[in-house]
Amino acid sequence: MSTIHRLVRPRRANEAIDTPLSEQEREAMTTAAAAKIAELFDVLRIDHHNDHNTRETPQRVARMFVNEIMRGRFTPPPALTEFDNVQSFSEMIVIGPIDVRSLCAHHLMPIYGEAYVGVVPSETGGIIGLSKYDRIVDHFCGRPQIQEELVKQIGQFIMENTHPRGVAVRVSAVHMCRTHRGVRGSHRGRMVTNAFFGNLSDDTELKSRFLAECTELARNP
Repeated sequence: MSTIHRLVRPRRANEAIDTPLSEQEREAMTTAAAAKIAELFDVLRIDHHNDHNTRETPQRVARMFVNEIMRGRFTPPPALTEFDNVQSFSEMIVIGPIDVRSLCAHHLMPIYGEAYVGVVPSETGGIIGLSKYDRIVDHFCGRPQIQEELVKQIGQFIMENTHPRGVAVRVSAVHMCRTHRGVRGSHRGRMVTNAFFGNLSDDTELKSRFLAECTELARNP
């Protein structure tokens, strides 16, 4: 079975493929994608053979999709480093703003903004390093996304892999599919989504504290 044929099984745009790609497989995918992008340029009557501006654009775009914009589909999730919760800390931790850079699954246009993560640790569990939250957000942003599903993927991953008592995820972002096409809306207009898990799903006071902390962090990053 060839490298490309092994990857044919369709997956949702914001899901990981069955097995992370090896370096050889990434190169094969990039080569195949560049050929298809060159075909698209031909359909659009863009000269990518003689125009000095677009001569290598199909290859550049293919590398960008495989190695950068969609890397979260082809690479494993970040390894998590846990520290012992020696003092049995059980109060909510809120981290943010964390940069969001993703791609709209509907129009393949950029999504950019900020994420905030709230965690209520288990007194008997571990605590992960702060930088891991940035890596988790970055991993799930590295796929064609819709924002409603992005917040749930981030929160579910944290719940399943660190087992806290509760998790909250908030994303506030600009969608260029809205600002650069269609209605051509203002870049000041944002979409805000929240997802709550564990005791943060049920505790109204905890939810309010999380949202208040997000507002404070957004005001004073």
